[in-house]
Amino acid sequence: MDRSAYRWFPHALFLSMGVVFAVNGYFIYAAVNSFPGAAGTDGFDLSNGYDKVLATAAKQATLGWQVESSLDDSGRPLLRLTDKAGAPLSGAVIDAHAERPLGPPESTVLTFRALDGMRYQADAPLAFGQWDILLAVTSGGDRYTATRRVLVK
Repeated sequence: MDRSAYRWFPHALFLSMGVVFAVNGYFIYAAVNSFPGAAGTDGFDLSNGYDKVLATAAKQATLGWQVESSLDDSGRPLLRLTDKAGAPLSGAVIDAHAERPLGPPESTVLTFRALDGMRYQADAPLAFGQWDILLAVTSGGDRYTATRRVLVK
């Protein structure tokens, strides 16, 4: 009498489910043991002000300002600021500081000086590694905030 090949089906089903449970168990273990920090407790308060965040983003979108970042040869941040038409952003005042996005917290205040009508250079170079430059650009009563990431090699 020939035995059916389907006699292994229940075993294959249980083995497959066992693999799924084992993989999910590993993911749970990895998630719990690799948690990078404590979650904030002010999420509800932050969400209550989200309409202001959306209004600010909409206002900045209508301004149409462009903020491009790069580094010079010595590792000093360079900014290129233009208006909606691509013209230099006249009379821009830049408040900026750089923070490390990874690793131990490190922050440095940046002071920018105008090279010409649209290019601005920081007064000091940044150390090796990744940096987030948090900018607040003010011109003609309008304010534009942005974050730009640079990698100093």
